[in-house]
Amino acid sequence: MTRLAGKTALITGAARGIGKVFAQAYLRAGARVVIADIDQARAAETAMELDKDNALSVHMDVTDTDSIREAIGMAESYGFGPIDILINNAAIFTAAPFTEITEDDYARCFDINVKGTLFTIQVVAQHMIDKGIKGRIINMASQAGRRGEPLVAVYCASKAAVISLTQSAGLNLIQHGINVNAIAPGVVDGEHWDEVDAFFAKYEGKAPGQKKREVSEAVPYGRMGRAEDLTGMAVFLASDDAEYIVAQTYNVDGGNWMS
Repeated sequence: MTRLAGKTALITGAARGIGKVFAQAYLRAGARVVIADIDQARAAETAMELDKDNALSVHMDVTDTDSIREAIGMAESYGFGPIDILINNAAIFTAAPFTEITEDDYARCFDINVKGTLFTIQVVAQHMIDKGIKGRIINMASQAGRRGEPLVAVYCASKAAVISLTQSAGLNLIQHGINVNAIAPGVVDGEHWDEVDAFFAKYEGKAPGQKKREVSEAVPYGRMGRAEDLTGMAVFLASDDAEYIVAQTYNVDGGNWMS
């Protein structure tokens, strides 16, 4: 209950899904949490639901550095700053046969998944340096960043970029006492899987639900991941126990990928 006591964590895309579950875990570990999301209304609902005293919702667009700075400023003005921990969780999924990839789809995916991660790291790291904080930054990568997939080229490339950014930022920022690492989940169940399953049903000729069943059965652990499966690593990397870990990406995927 006290592993992250006295710390403030900023989690992007935290109004729902994995980000919301991370917020719950951090609150249980004693941290205060800033729930940053482009959907301000849903972020506010989540903050009230989780802990109205120790969770704060802020509007934040990860593609806009002014918005990132404003979110940090708002957190400080409400007594939730400075920021000790950042989780770059905001991301989108996209898929298409290679010959059908559009420039707009590519641009949107890289704008959020790569540009958003890079400049959120930059802005928050500068904030930590200015405040003299030996902070923790955790990026959400993916097993998709470890390999290419026939129908998921843009998303895979974006998550490979996140792994590379984690290495570069980690090696650069450790001189300021800021540890940068990443988590690479495997297939994680959630509301987004309806969209993913429908895509594969269309392009692979599969029955609804078939793709989800196949990927679940392929996990050595025996099932798809759940957001809760990722929280142990997220808390660990934010804690003092991870002080000597720099620029690493950890697979939390039930054995899907070994590296």
